[in-house]
Amino acid sequence: MATIKLGFAPTRRSIFSAPDALKFAGLTKERLKELGVEFVDIDDINEEGLLYDDKDLPKIVKKFQEAGVDGLFLPHCNFGTEYVCARLAKTLNVPVLLWGPRDERPDENGIRLRDSQCGLFATGKVLRRFCVPFTYLTNCRLTDPEFEYGIRNFLAVCNVVKVFRRTRILQIGPRPFDFWSTMCNEGELLEKFNIQLSPIPLPELTEEMKKVKEEGTEVSKVVEYCHCNMCIKVKENELENVAALKVAMKNLAEKYGCNAIAIQCWNALQGEIGIMPCAANSLLNEEGIPVVCETDIHGAITALMAEAAGMDEARTFFADWTVRHPDNENGELLQHCGPWPISVAQEKPTIGYPLAFDHPGAVEALAKYGDMTLCRFDGDNGDYSLLLGHAKGVEGPYTKGTYVWVEVADLNRLENKIVCGPYIHHCVGIHKDVVPVLYEACKYIGVKPDLYDPIEDQVQAEIYAPTK
Repeated sequence: MATIKLGFAPTRRSIFSAPDALKFAGLTKERLKELGVEFVDIDDINEEGLLYDDKDLPKIVKKFQEAGVDGLFLPHCNFGTEYVCARLAKTLNVPVLLWGPRDERPDENGIRLRDSQCGLFATGKVLRRFCVPFTYLTNCRLTDPEFEYGIRNFLAVCNVVKVFRRTRILQIGPRPFDFWSTMCNEGELLEKFNIQLSPIPLPELTEEMKKVKEEGTEVSKVVEYCHCNMCIKVKENELENVAALKVAMKNLAEKYGCNAIAIQCWNALQGEIGIMPCAANSLLNEEGIPVVCETDIHGAITALMAEAAGMDEARTFFADWTVRHPDNENGELLQHCGPWPISVAQEKPTIGYPLAFDHPGAVEALAKYGDMTLCRFDGDNGDYSLLLGHAKGVEGPYTKGTYVWVEVADLNRLENKIVCGPYIHHCVGIHKDVVPVLYEACKYIGVKPDLYDPIEDQVQAEIYAPTK
């Protein structure tokens, strides 16, 4: 599971009770510890360990930056000093969580020690003036389920932003000539999002394969793993090539500091190594290194975002939207030659031959049913968006490759969005509801969320409380 570190900066305002602010700062800290959240406090910055004095900002910024915080948590413990909160958030440039505890009943003399809700209203406005995006966790008690749910969702949002901003993709070969749909603008990805590509030619991959075959040890381990976890319907020398390809791609990803891979999976590769790369892709996907087909850079970015939204607890699968279900008006076949990770399958996968090619090395398996998120990062003409929504696995006819039939709420609406763009026939699925997290993360990375179901109000609410 991914680890996210928060900068914990509880805030107060002078005209309300400082002791009560200290009390709620302490209670909030203890609740975070109970939830297992890693955080850095500001106890050593001033006597109170609270954010209210502009003069403390340089020291707080320095401490948080040196600690490498991934997000900023601003509990409003009696009201809050909104301009100091905004200045801190602007400087750090990380996701911001805004929350305050529910205010108690006024005492018998009409005295209120805190106006936390009012402070949230003020800070929200000032953050907007500073052009700082933020996440709002509803005004609730520390013991309310909304608090834990909102904190965990925010951690996942931070993880998406962290991964997205540090993405570097190993591009093995150019896109196949016929796949104009998978072209991307490398310079624009770097300029807009700091997403970097590390392109290498196919001969560099084949040379690495020769090297790992000669060394032997890692290749042998992969061959043994395949025999234990998959049904093998290819020759032993072909399986050795699958293993060598897997080890070589992983080595090259590490060499170039990449967290995902996009490979030109056909057809030049088959002339060099005699296999399809699908099974090798599957093995790397199982290890949490997303590998996508047809040099689909945007697909690799999508896979990284989905896995990060799931806090690396579930593997993603890279699929084609292919054909409508023969019996279900809202059903669709998600399929690909065989790059899906083993843990996605509901049966023991087979390494064999693909549907449309003559070379071995593809994987066959029906994926698990159940609820899932489907998404696609894409763009053209300078605009980028993330198509996302819910689906569930359903029964359907057998087909080759790795596949699953899914049902969505309104396939006609989804189909129209894919055709009219900026999307293509590729998507990423994950057996987890990460729609609210991905939707919220989009505000921090400059990408427009695009829901294929008309449920925007529901999704916005689900960032802090499940509605189903």
